Amino acid sequence: MRVPLRSSPTASAVLYVLVILSTLLTTPPAMSQSTSEPATPPIAKIVPHKLEKHGHERIDNYYWLREREDQEVIDYLNAENDYLKAEMKPYQAGVDKIFEETKARIKQDDSSVPYDYEGYTYYTRYEEGKQYPIHCRKKINETQEQDEQILINVNEIAEGHSFCRVSGIKVSTNGELLTFAVDFQGRRIYTQKFKRLTDGADGTMLPDEIENVTGNTVWANDNKTVFYTRQDPGTLRWDKIYKHTLGTDAASDQLVFEEADEEFSCYLNKSRSKEFIFIGSEQTLSSDVRYLKASDPDGEFTVFENRAPDHEYDVDHYGDSFYIRTNWDAKNFRIMRCSSTPDASGKFPTGKKAWQVVIPHSDEIFNEGIDLFRNFATVEQRQNGLTEIVVVPMIDGLLALDQAHKLDFGEPTYSAGTSPTPDPETDWLRFGYTSMTTPSSVFQYNMATKEKELLKENPVLGTFDKSNYKTDRLWATARDGVKVPISLVYHRDTKLDGTAPCLEYAYGSYGNSIDAGFSSARLNLLDRGFVYAIAHIRGGQEMGRHWYEDGKLLKKMNTFTDFIDCGKHLVANKIADPKRLYARGGSAGGLLMGAVINLDADLYHGIVADVPFVDVVTTMLDDTIPLTTSEYDEWGNPNVKEYYDYMLSYSPYDQTKSIEYPNILVTTGLHDSQVQYWEPAKWVAKIRAVKKDNNLLLLKTNMEAGHGGASGRFDRFKEVAFRHAFLLRLAGIEP
Repeated sequence: MRVPLRSSPTASAVLYVLVILSTLLTTPPAMSQSTSEPATPPIAKIVPHKLEKHGHERIDNYYWLREREDQEVIDYLNAENDYLKAEMKPYQAGVDKIFEETKARIKQDDSSVPYDYEGYTYYTRYEEGKQYPIHCRKKINETQEQDEQILINVNEIAEGHSFCRVSGIKVSTNGELLTFAVDFQGRRIYTQKFKRLTDGADGTMLPDEIENVTGNTVWANDNKTVFYTRQDPGTLRWDKIYKHTLGTDAASDQLVFEEADEEFSCYLNKSRSKEFIFIGSEQTLSSDVRYLKASDPDGEFTVFENRAPDHEYDVDHYGDSFYIRTNWDAKNFRIMRCSSTPDASGKFPTGKKAWQVVIPHSDEIFNEGIDLFRNFATVEQRQNGLTEIVVVPMIDGLLALDQAHKLDFGEPTYSAGTSPTPDPETDWLRFGYTSMTTPSSVFQYNMATKEKELLKENPVLGTFDKSNYKTDRLWATARDGVKVPISLVYHRDTKLDGTAPCLEYAYGSYGNSIDAGFSSARLNLLDRGFVYAIAHIRGGQEMGRHWYEDGKLLKKMNTFTDFIDCGKHLVANKIADPKRLYARGGSAGGLLMGAVINLDADLYHGIVADVPFVDVVTTMLDDTIPLTTSEYDEWGNPNVKEYYDYMLSYSPYDQTKSIEYPNILVTTGLHDSQVQYWEPAKWVAKIRAVKKDNNLLLLKTNMEAGHGGASGRFDRFKEVAFRHAFLLRLAGIEP
């Protein structure tokens, strides 16, 4: 899914014609960039392109920017980067200072909390000055320390590449083989590689190699068969599952499943018990699951429960039961189970008729997932906008709800969730916790004795003291009367008297909830007097399933107005200086930014729109673009006039108009697979052509990365430092 996505504006056909005529009279064929004034922005050429649907005509002057291989497009993007560098050159020292501050807080030779599994201790560590992680393990031995075995040193893999992402790291059932996937471009198209861990100290690479895959893999229990997912080369939709046997040519790999419905994508996972391999197929409002015994890789996958409109479910297995999280007659989902004992014919009775409720539905509680252990189950729930972890004893194979208890986190706003606990036989649960003042932490919790132990709190080097910061939770009233939660953090010396600059952040799409977590990089702003606010707007799932449904499709406008109303609440309650209120969002949150400034351009002094999805109508009409068809139930299908008209009413690119815009920083990546680079590029070009102000409008294109930006940890800090320097510049604060 397009996790971070895009934003919204609209303009009349008359305005488009006027813009075309005026620009044609003053613009040379490609672009105009002054040589005497290095800070003069590039002006994109005008090439009118007619788009027509439902009898409605739109003129897209910058459609030509879609040609990724056209040198003229590359030249334009480079010209925008040059302009950005010229504008920010006086502040480069501030960027460097903030970067060094951020870097200095990081323990560079850090390592993760190790976990034991099947005779080995696994962990990830970093080395001083290195950009990428090193994945390692040691054999568990009671008598002596074993030598470390390096599974993957990503620093070595990344040598000679400006971008490197390693994904899908999986060790075989017997612990002797490893598979992982590498992407050197940032488009999330991987090459799958294999390694034999029993050869030499750190193992040896095998000749097996599978190109153009997703990185989503599962080992069968025979320790030689791997199932993997492949994407459509054009749309990048995950649509096929293949089976590879080590030592064979990948060209002969068997196709075991193909998702024919263009609105669905498929994926693989393995059950908690390691006894079953699952193929899941899903789109926004519907899903189904197929299962196969992991010990029988040559068998046939069987449908668990037939696909049905508006029915979403997923499946896990442990002990003698399948556990199903389902929204069947349960808007906020419930947990059900059925037996995994075959019937007389050897089949598993997995249909709905066999399902029994173990965690009932609640109108107030949203059930997000379940983790299974021998003696317990843990259920992640969301209530009143906050996550909860509920521990339920397992007695004689059944969940004893009357003996359940919740973990207490003790702060008004936070983020918590179970973290991987590979051994289901243990009573010790691993969970992660963070708040806006507490660095990310890993705890272990004894579900029987209720003993809790902090295993690690991510170190923040330097003078950091969590008591110097305050966090709070507010409720803004939206224009339709709905209460919207806001999470807040600020330095204790910052006065909330209407004089503090404030950065408001949100996402608001796909049901993705944005919880209140810690960021050491955010300290750059907090220590300089900024207040940071997360608006938990509709379109997420913070308040339950209805929160999502009230912020999508023909109710999408609620997402945008919620954000604006939260911003006004911050100003009205003197949390934010009305002249120094800023906004930031990425991907779908970038769509939010575009829609917000078209609806209320005067509220924000500046915005940062990262990889923004702003050309909603054109993209959703183009089923050749990655992720489009699978998102009709999120945004609507514009081939239907009702949805076309509604999208058009908020699509930022279409709604761009001749007004005074705030200061704007837009980022993108040339190889972005989620939101194509041309959306933000076209948006900036169009705003620049019609806006009535002299405020900053900057486009920063990473020519070597994709949706997630830079891959190295220090390179990512540089991108954050640039954003923060931009905001500090606007706020009139010296870095």
